[in-house]
Amino acid sequence: MAADVPAGSQMLLAADTLVYDNDNQTVTAVGGVQIDYGGNRLVAQRVEYNRNTKRLVASGNVEVINSDGTKIYSQHVDITDDFADGFVNALRVETVDKAYFAAESAERMGGVLTTFHNGVYTACEPCEDQPDKAPTWRIKARKIIWNGEKKTVRFENSNFEFFGFPLAYLPAFEIADPTVKRKSGFLIPGIAYKSELGVGVKVPYYFALSPTYDLTVTGSGYTKQGFLGEAEWRQRFNNGQYSLKVAGIRQEDPDEFIDSHGNNVDSGSAGDPNKFRGMMGTKGQFAINPRWDFGWDVLLQTDKNFSRTYAIEDFNESVHHSSIYLTGLNGRNYFDVRAMRFEVQEKTLPDDPTARAGKQPWVLPSLDYAYIPDMAVGGGQLSFNVNAQAISRERLDRILSDPNNAASVNNVRGIEGQSGRLTTEAEWKRTFTTDGGLLLTPLLALRGDVGYVNASSASLTAINQMAMNPEINASDDMRTSLARYMATAGLEMRWPVLFSSTSSSHIFEPMAQVFVRPNEQYVGGLAVPNEDAQSFVFDATTLFERDKFSGYDRMEGGTRANVGLRYSGAYDNGWSTNALFGQSYQLGGRNSFDSPDLVNVGADSGLETETSDYVGLVGFNSPSGVSGSVSGRFDEQSLEVRRAEVKAAYSGLPISLSAKYAFIQAQPLYGFTTDRHEVTLGASTQLAENWRVFGTGTYDLEQSVLVRDGVGFAYSDSCFTYLMTFSESRDLETKEVSQNIGFNLSFRTLGDFGSSQSSIDTIQ
Repeated sequence: MAADVPAGSQMLLAADTLVYDNDNQTVTAVGGVQIDYGGNRLVAQRVEYNRNTKRLVASGNVEVINSDGTKIYSQHVDITDDFADGFVNALRVETVDKAYFAAESAERMGGVLTTFHNGVYTACEPCEDQPDKAPTWRIKARKIIWNGEKKTVRFENSNFEFFGFPLAYLPAFEIADPTVKRKSGFLIPGIAYKSELGVGVKVPYYFALSPTYDLTVTGSGYTKQGFLGEAEWRQRFNNGQYSLKVAGIRQEDPDEFIDSHGNNVDSGSAGDPNKFRGMMGTKGQFAINPRWDFGWDVLLQTDKNFSRTYAIEDFNESVHHSSIYLTGLNGRNYFDVRAMRFEVQEKTLPDDPTARAGKQPWVLPSLDYAYIPDMAVGGGQLSFNVNAQAISRERLDRILSDPNNAASVNNVRGIEGQSGRLTTEAEWKRTFTTDGGLLLTPLLALRGDVGYVNASSASLTAINQMAMNPEINASDDMRTSLARYMATAGLEMRWPVLFSSTSSSHIFEPMAQVFVRPNEQYVGGLAVPNEDAQSFVFDATTLFERDKFSGYDRMEGGTRANVGLRYSGAYDNGWSTNALFGQSYQLGGRNSFDSPDLVNVGADSGLETETSDYVGLVGFNSPSGVSGSVSGRFDEQSLEVRRAEVKAAYSGLPISLSAKYAFIQAQPLYGFTTDRHEVTLGASTQLAENWRVFGTGTYDLEQSVLVRDGVGFAYSDSCFTYLMTFSESRDLETKEVSQNIGFNLSFRTLGDFGSSQSSIDTIQ
């Protein structure tokens, strides 16, 4: 019944009474008996040892604890004195991994093979209040054979019961020992559904080839498209690991991807006689030493949407970020260099001029380096930053104000050709505190850039078309190389004031910044293509940034002041509040946000005028789980709302709720010609201790379209989880509806069955 006993081990016996019977060659221990032998322990009320047969017979609340942590409970145990073989009546076994066996009787042979007769197996912990209550699931079998050498558990003539009701009869099947994490064999099948593919059944087989490497082969059969084969190789080393996955299918009916309007709704070639689609993906990470890591994440596929269409795990994101990188971190030094490719997995065809995939650049390479010296410099903190990037794009990325007019270029998000930039920056700052509590932080910064541009004729034409548009007023500077600098002298002033009462405390902090610097150089045209500073948003979170642009290709110039008031409050009842309100002012020089580049990134940003829009944020949290926030940008004269976001949430039992409203006013020069209104609601309700229902929906108020919606149902306990979801999404242009059904059953120690992921990714 126990694990093997090491050679030379001594048996230690403790009991209230020992009785020696020399005639029958027995020794009987009575009362509080405890025997320790080779890491194994036996506890009972009575133990009789026969010297002739070398067997121990224990009775009365017997508990055997093996050296591996397995516990055996019974009223009667008959085992050999080396704990290798034995027989037990009416036993219960608890493994170290909380798996449970019970049987009318069991016998152990050869120290490795345990056979349970009329046995039960489950991985569900017994209910403390109702120990006789049936577990969530269990397997009842005429015979259960636990092989400790092969690490398998075999069930013969078995029934699978769910909540006490028999669901399936299984003549014979085998699973891995609950203590085993890796063993060759079939994994539990999965099922999936998609309208273009039909119903799919996935059958994976796992090869545990070595402690350091393994292979999983999966065959999937789809009712509409045929057989999909997948294989994934994984290997581990002392300093890292890598994986390689391949998948492919010869589609039986590609025309299923043509919608009712005759449009191809997938990038797979409808009507293509070849019909083959496939992918190869690999990921890896290795520690060169304690400070340096090297890794990669690369996806190659026959078309841009294969992995997403067939839900290839780990490679089915809407945008896959392929990269090869080297990263170093040591103290206050950070270094990162990588080559990148952004692969948009979309349904449009490769030759579609609106397709995003063909417009994505190669980044070869991108480099970041940051260093903060340990010692103070001039009593303050000095920091250094270096950034470099080289970009190549094979197709011009532009937006047309009139889709039917190729000459109506609104902005150019990426040039066709090559560009590169190297940026170095140093910053010093130090904080002084006056007797009155005023915090003064002077700042000095110096930055220098060098770069080059090699644009195609198509890019030059697009820039010239922008320059002819008086609303855009883009520069036609076609410079192919540049060198620029930016020097900044700044001062930040903060005066935190604390007000407190018997039940709360409040901090009001007036804050002001002034940055003096020359004008931004080479704005517009091809001098500095804006590749990494396109996602600029002016709100309360960016009000006090020295440089509000989101990347290095653009930088703030001129003299600017940022003024605002911050507030935070804490209450004895557990509530907390926070707020921020302020405005920014262009005091002198050229306003960088009123200087359009190829993307018109500052257009309608709220910073393009000398006096900016107002920005504000108010939020609160409560111990009861209620939280909320309101943020927005308001016109500096009329206080008209330009941008707003309202969030509210409640997290508790039995219900959790979330709501979000977002509004962004039209930004025609930035590519958004209409206002954007969107409401997202989500809810989750705990029906009982283990049961939950949830749902979510996103509604576009401007177009009166329910963009996304979904509902789900879930059950979860210590040994079983169940998830069922249904979701819909609608294309805002074609109004085409896409539906998805997902479900998953997970039995602890047995495996999972169903789809690999939920069809509702936004529900928690």
